[in-house]
Amino acid sequence: MILVFIEHKDCVLNKASLEAIAAAQDIAGQIGSTVGAVIPCGGDCVLAAEIANYDLEKVIVATNERLSTYTPDGYTDAWAEIIRKENPSHIVMAHTYQVRDFCPKLAARFGKEMVGDCIRYVNNGGELVFTRRIFLGKLDADVKIKGEGPYFVTFQSGAFRGDSAAAGTASVETVEVEVAEPRMSPEEPFQEAKASVDLTKSEIIVAVGRGIKSEENLAVAKELADALGADLAASRPICDSEWLPIDRQIGSSGQTVAPKLYIALGISGAIQHIVGMKNSGTIVAINKDSEAPIFDLADYGIVGDLFEAVPTMIEEIKKG
Repeated sequence: MILVFIEHKDCVLNKASLEAIAAAQDIAGQIGSTVGAVIPCGGDCVLAAEIANYDLEKVIVATNERLSTYTPDGYTDAWAEIIRKENPSHIVMAHTYQVRDFCPKLAARFGKEMVGDCIRYVNNGGELVFTRRIFLGKLDADVKIKGEGPYFVTFQSGAFRGDSAAAGTASVETVEVEVAEPRMSPEEPFQEAKASVDLTKSEIIVAVGRGIKSEENLAVAKELADALGADLAASRPICDSEWLPIDRQIGSSGQTVAPKLYIALGISGAIQHIVGMKNSGTIVAINKDSEAPIFDLADYGIVGDLFEAVPTMIEEIKKG
C-alpha cells in the first residue's frame, strides 16, 4: 500500500493534498499497489467523508487530542504508529511548509531519507526514478531509492494536478494513536496575518516585474487581475521596493505556485522567479525584450509594451 498525507487546518483541506492523491494513484498503477489516505486529527474528522470520495482503499483518521494543533512531534508520533501498523511501501506527500517541517523527522525515525520536492518520476524497468530540481532549478537530479521501504517522497506543487485524482468510494477507519507530550508550543502560522495571501490556492495569477516601471503603474496590472478574477503577485524586485507586500512574492525566496493561468507582465524570467511558477498550467508572458528567458517557458508570448498590450486585453476580456 501507498499512504498519502492529507493536510488540513481545522478539517479544512489543503488542496495540495489532492495533488498528492493523484501522484500516489499514478505510482500505485505503475507498481500494482493500492492507496490509503491518512488524516491526523484531534477528534471527529468531517474531512474524512470528503476524502472517502476518491479512489482509495481506505481513509485512516489518526486521532489524539494532541493532534488538534499541528506540531512536528505530534504528527511524527501519529504517522510512525500508522506506518508500523500498515507497513506501506511508499509515503507520498505534497511538498508544503508543514511537510518540510515534519517529514524529514518522520523518515529519520525509520532510518530513511526523504526524497523531497520531486517534479516527476519514471518507472525504469520496475524501479522508480524520481526527479528533483537542484541549484535553484539550474539542474535536474534523478534519484533512485535503495534498500527496503518505506520510502518517503514529496512532490512539488503542480507536479500533478489535483483535479486528476480519480474518484471512487473508500471506507473510513478511525485509529486512536499514542502521541507524547510535544516539546514545543507553536505560534500562529505566518500566513494567518490578516494582510497575507496564500497564492498556492490561486487559479489565476497576474504577476508583475521590473517592466511595470513604477508603483503607480501597478493599477494597470490590478485592473487586469480584477477583470480575470485573479490574484496579483510579483517578482522579488517589486516586493523589495515595497510596491507590493512580501506575501505577494513568487520565486525561490517567495511562494511556489501552480495556477491554471499565470500572466507575467514585465518579468524577464530569472531562474529565482521561474522555480516558483514553472508548473503553472498555462503561462502568458508580455515583455519588450524578445530574448527574455520567460519566453522559453511561456505557452503564449507577446513581445511588446505591456502598457499597450494590457489595456487591449482588458477591453477584450470585458467584452466576453
